[in-house]
Amino acid sequence: MFKKILIANRGEIACRVIKTARKMGIQTVAIYSDADRQALHVQMADEAIHIGPPPANQSYIVIDKVMEAIRASGAEAVHPGYGFLSENAKFAEALDAEGVAFVGPPVKAIEAMGDKITSKKIAQEAGVSTVPGYMGLIEDADEAVKISNEIGYPVMIKASAGGGGKGMRIAWNDEEAREGFQSSKNEAANSFGDDRIFIEKFVTQPRHIEIQVLCDSHGNGIYLGERECSIQRRNQKVVEEAPSPFLDEATRKAMGEQAVALAKAVGYASAGTVEFIVDGSRNFYFLEMNTRLQVEHPVTELITGIDLVEQMIRVAKGEALTITQDDIKLTGWAIENRLYAEDPYRGFLPSIGRLTRYNPPAEVAAGPLLEQGKWQGDAPSGVNAVRNDTGVYEGGEISMYYDPMIAKLCTWAPTRAEAIEAMRVALDSFEVEGIGHNLPFLSAVMDHPKFVSGDMTTAFIAEEYPEGFEGVTLPGDDLRRIAAACAAMHRVGEIRRTRVSGRMDNHERKVGTDWAVTLQGERFDVVVDADPKGATIRFADGPALRVEGDWTPGRSLAQMTVDGSPLVLKVGKVSGGFRIRSRGADLKVHVRTPRQAELADLMPEKVPADTSKLLLCPMPGLIVKVDVAVGDEVQEGQALCTVEAMKMENILRAEKKGIVSKVNAAAGDSLAVDDVIMEFE
Repeated sequence: MFKKILIANRGEIACRVIKTARKMGIQTVAIYSDADRQALHVQMADEAIHIGPPPANQSYIVIDKVMEAIRASGAEAVHPGYGFLSENAKFAEALDAEGVAFVGPPVKAIEAMGDKITSKKIAQEAGVSTVPGYMGLIEDADEAVKISNEIGYPVMIKASAGGGGKGMRIAWNDEEAREGFQSSKNEAANSFGDDRIFIEKFVTQPRHIEIQVLCDSHGNGIYLGERECSIQRRNQKVVEEAPSPFLDEATRKAMGEQAVALAKAVGYASAGTVEFIVDGSRNFYFLEMNTRLQVEHPVTELITGIDLVEQMIRVAKGEALTITQDDIKLTGWAIENRLYAEDPYRGFLPSIGRLTRYNPPAEVAAGPLLEQGKWQGDAPSGVNAVRNDTGVYEGGEISMYYDPMIAKLCTWAPTRAEAIEAMRVALDSFEVEGIGHNLPFLSAVMDHPKFVSGDMTTAFIAEEYPEGFEGVTLPGDDLRRIAAACAAMHRVGEIRRTRVSGRMDNHERKVGTDWAVTLQGERFDVVVDADPKGATIRFADGPALRVEGDWTPGRSLAQMTVDGSPLVLKVGKVSGGFRIRSRGADLKVHVRTPRQAELADLMPEKVPADTSKLLLCPMPGLIVKVDVAVGDEVQEGQALCTVEAMKMENILRAEKKGIVSKVNAAAGDSLAVDDVIMEFE
């Protein structure tokens, strides 16, 4: 086996590869840019080598710099992770010329299937059903508009070398095709060093389902079931699960066999993924093959018990697969939620800064999962697992230069319903402070009826959140549970606050029992009947609830039970109560005496400042271009400027008709959140 492997990547995937290499007794080498000098993957690796400035096109995707690091380290093999150089044939060729093993497929397979245009042509020639599109190179925006009209709107504009949602746009008309072509081209150049673009028909009402394949260099190939990846935003996967709640065994088998046949046709050897669009009648159409490890591979590992990174390393060493298709059993259900450094309350715009608090839920490996996830019969009820693949730590910085994903939270359980419930609790237990993040949105998805039923398409987010995410309004029963918990917690805080120190008898002043709890615009009058084990909260207008837990003032996480059911709350302090976050809701909960509550009702509400005549920068980023000048009259929806952050270009548009009175920023300027870009009359 290899003695030393270099990981040509960063973040959570570099950390994940290091874990398996360590388990196999293989030393690891990390590479890092200036921005990643203190990164977790650098700390975890046995050694680390600096390769350049923060931008990926000056460090992580510069082949010569990576090759220099390989020579300096003496690494025998390179694992590319995903993104960056993972599907770059020139990089694989450079490794081969150096006599260094590439932990990935052969160069010819990368060239054949890693390029989306070439892979489409090969699939068509092989008789595989594909989505209509234009596979040739597109020279400019005018040609993009012409081709889009020939295919028929809506169309998908995609980077040939793309992945991870970068360089992808959906266009519904000529204007969007023109803008989308240029933005996709720019993103592709910045992210992959390859700005080639192609266009295909965007199929409405699709499900995105992919097949994991594993092949060796001895002609063996198997498939490890499928992953449902339909919950996407801007073509970026957000939630994945395995298996799919939609497929039946016959469709799974047909898709799997076709995926393996396609892999064998190009001499594939390694882990790879064949992606399909599946319609409502379970007809499936080939989209592309990703010749690398997928971001969402953990859910496949959780239901099969197979370490895909280990298998990739063994195949790269020339070993034959020891697993046959008959050995593959899909056990239980796994769900992955991607934690992104982006603010769902601000249109999911990227967020950067220091993680002042980062406390994931404890990872739990279910006992049977330690035995490769295989049972004699069905998985035992009540067993679950929690896995968190991450590349950050508390106190670390989230940089503007890279992908905004900071963790992949996974849960596994015997059934889909149990896996969802385990994920709800895990999300509520995940503490992140200092940056905007999408934890509230993920919680909302886990509770959404369409997701719970498995009835979703790739249009789920666009259809269910057309105006963006504005938080969660909790139903009455949930509000009562939180109100009861907060009343009990407030009593604990009052006892501590009123304790008189320095007295020999440790005397405590009496704490009242009658309280008014207000949250989400509702008021609950309660009586707190406490005892050594907890408290019974008696509601004036309803039944009592029993609250138990060991929360103490100052703790940011309260793990309670209300009438025997778990309730996990993120807790912050506000005047007269708490800031509570649970199940996607962000609540101010005030606990007052009845008299205090009466007086609070008389207080006027604070009116927010008027910013209607200002264009504020919604995220930290770089101004790419400004489309208007002082004196210009702009119309609703007109592009005003473009801001780039975390490898994505964001076009800021006018919310209403107006005249530009002042422009405060120019192309090349770096701005912070809420900096004023321009003003209007």
